[in-house]
Amino acid sequence: MQATDISLDFSIKSHIFYLNHAAVSPWPTVTAHEVQKFANENAQLGATHYIQWLKIEQELRENITQLINAPSCDDIALVKNTSEALSFVAYGLSWEAGDNVVIAQQEFPSNRIVWQSLKAQGVEIKLIDLYESSQKSPEDKLIAAIDSKTRLLSVSSVQYADGLKMDLKTLGDYCHNASVLFCVDAIQSIGAINFDVQSIQADFVMADGHKWLMSPEGLGFFYCHKRLRSQIKPSQYGWHMVENQFDFDSSTWSEAKTARKFECGSPNMLGIHALNTSIKLILSRKIEFIEHLLVKNSRYIVKKLKTVPQITVQSDTTDTRISGIVAFRHHSISSETLYNELMAQNVICAMRHGNVRFSPHYYTSTEVIDGAIEILNKVIKTTIQL
Repeated sequence: MQATDISLDFSIKSHIFYLNHAAVSPWPTVTAHEVQKFANENAQLGATHYIQWLKIEQELRENITQLINAPSCDDIALVKNTSEALSFVAYGLSWEAGDNVVIAQQEFPSNRIVWQSLKAQGVEIKLIDLYESSQKSPEDKLIAAIDSKTRLLSVSSVQYADGLKMDLKTLGDYCHNASVLFCVDAIQSIGAINFDVQSIQADFVMADGHKWLMSPEGLGFFYCHKRLRSQIKPSQYGWHMVENQFDFDSSTWSEAKTARKFECGSPNMLGIHALNTSIKLILSRKIEFIEHLLVKNSRYIVKKLKTVPQITVQSDTTDTRISGIVAFRHHSISSETLYNELMAQNVICAMRHGNVRFSPHYYTSTEVIDGAIEILNKVIKTTIQL
């Protein structure tokens, strides 16, 4: 595929200014076609070709392995969502009273609530403000909170509200040297930014498919380091998580030796076909190319926002911090008002932490961004005149 072909990857209607990939992404055209094909096959043939479906399932594991540079596809479990994978870690580890978990105060609820739920087991949760006024970097603030009782550090690769990209290698190296488990919620990175589980020395990584991976809700993945696989006790049980999953008549069983031990029941085959197709598109485009275009789009949004009176960009847009998320607010008009008016005029965006959030993807055209900014200017002008 050539760079000039990217406009063909999606079929978004021309009157929609879609800047909300950090929430739910549209599907690529090839993914929509694959879902339609799979639906037609089910309607006409049922599960006649189930053996082929299993091959697609295995192909998906291999493609995820390639995308995140995991050591083996045996390290990959297919899960319903990020929250489920985080729960596998939280309730699979054996905790002792006095253990603590370090997380950022700004984390999305999925990466906060699950750890807070461990308080009943005597686990302390350290909430660290990444933006408190000090000369320390966000990474240094998290590292400073780690002590001899810290069992695990859990962090989002990119903060959902303002797009702050974390230095995962610095955090991973420190955790590795300090014998602290390193857990990464990568839902705002995978599919948008180059990600290497081995380079950052991650113990656990999880992500949904419906954001930057451009696939349906209901299917994601869970990476568990091989050395920890046996230490995580399953919290769900069923036919799919046993070693001999198709030996239905056996009265004895053992956990699967691979990460499939975290998959208790029948797989989401529709989601598997869709996610595999989207990831194949990402791999064909090359993640480095996608990241380059995405950052270029984010910088273009920042440039255009700076021409809008009384708008302040809240995101860190330095080279090492910029991601696919740009957050901003107006000095006198509430973000809620801006968000509601933008959405009413087909600028699809989000409101997070009191800011309006734009999140393009690699294929987003400058025309879409220009159109969204033009509407933003009109909304501001109209609101001020009221």
